[in-house]
Parts: sequence; structure tokens; C-alpha cells
Amino acid sequence: MSGRRRASTRTMTWLSRICFSALAACPAFAAALTGRVELVDSREPAVRQHHDCSSVVVWLEPAGAAPAPAPLHVRMLQKNKMFQPHLLVITVGSTVDFPNLDPIFHNAFSNYSGQLFDIGLYPPGSTRSVRFSRAGIVRVFCNIHSSMSAVIVVVDTPLFAVTKRDGSFAIEGVPEGEHKLMFFHERATQSTLEGLSRWITLSGTASLPPIAISETGYLSIPHKNKYGQDYPPAPDEAGFYSATHK
Repeated sequence: MSGRRRASTRTMTWLSRICFSALAACPAFAAALTGRVELVDSREPAVRQHHDCSSVVVWLEPAGAAPAPAPLHVRMLQKNKMFQPHLLVITVGSTVDFPNLDPIFHNAFSNYSGQLFDIGLYPPGSTRSVRFSRAGIVRVFCNIHSSMSAVIVVVDTPLFAVTKRDGSFAIEGVPEGEHKLMFFHERATQSTLEGLSRWITLSGTASLPPIAISETGYLSIPHKNKYGQDYPPAPDEAGFYSATHK
């Protein structure tokens, strides 16, 4: 065998080993799912005027057994009397820190079905943490400030995405096979979201046709405080904020 042929054979063997190693390190026959969500029947100015279709959560639940997703450790700030970000998506077992970056006290809590928690009243510059142990939709509020709200979506899968402003999303590294496609949108009713869920079979890269999510039937209802009572008049905290901006 000539030197050139021996070199060519060694090169092919080396490339084969690289390809084999790459396949072994990745999910077998990993697929990808892309698509776009359209929000319809909305009364929100951002949607009606600017066609903002962001913050819709899309995820896949495998039909068969799947390995537990790795837990995350993320933060939801309390700043300018707002939760930032307003929407978080985490996996089961993840921990969320709630640092108080305001010059006033806060008390984050949730008394909805996703996961009950109450981290109590705590001062500026401190933080509290919550570990989320089961899948569900967790609606977060502050017991002091009725205007503060947020949503934490806890999923039992690493296969999730959040739509961009144009409504597009992409979920990569999906094992080929059957999956249940699920959605969450804060201004859609539960029945609307359940009607959109479906079983799909993935093989390679798939692109879904546009998916319309209607906001018909959504009502913004004032929530109660952690004791199930109406909020008292909002405290006058303007002085705290003016002092911090001097």
C-alpha cells in the first residue's frame, strides 16, 4: 500500500472515531421542533398594536420514561416594586432566589395550586429561596404590594422554550419518538390551553404550522393577600424611592 493510501486510511479511521464519539455523547437521533405562536382576540395594547407574541411557554413531555431533568438555580428579583423577570420557566427540583433589591420590605408568596409557599417579610438587601418540587403553574404575589405579580412555570422535562416577540420558538435536542406538546400563556384560559395540547411524533427536524392562542375568556381578577383578604390601602413609600435616586 502506498504512503498516500495509508495516510488516507488513517484519516478515515480518525474521522469515523470522531463521528462515533459525537453520536455517543448526544441523544440518539436527536430531533428539533420549531414553530410560531399567534395571539388572537387580545385586548393588550402590546399585542394589538405591536404584535408582541412573547412569553408563551412551549414544552414537550415524552410518551415513555425519560431521565429526570437537571435542576436549575435562578433568581427572580424584587426591584422597583416588580418581580423581574415576570415569567420564569424551571425544571422540577430547581431553586429560585428572591433577592429584595428595593429600599422597602417585601413578602413573596403563592397560595395557588402550583406550589404553596410564603417566605415571610424580609428587609432590603436580603434574599430568600424556594425549592420547587413538583410540576405546575405557580402564581407569585407580594403580601405588601397588590400590584406585584409573576408566574413560575415548573416542568418535568428539559425540553421547553419561551416564544420570542414574533412568537417563534425552537426546542432542540429532542429524542425522536412520541411527545405531548403543551402550552402555557398567562392570558389564556385553562380550557383553551388544554385544547391546544396534542401528541406529535418527531423524526429529525419538524416545523409546526402557526398556532393561534385565543385570549377570549381571560379576566384579570384582583387577587387576595396571603390571608385570603383584600389588600389594605397601599403604603406611602414614595419617600424611600426619592431618597434612593438623590
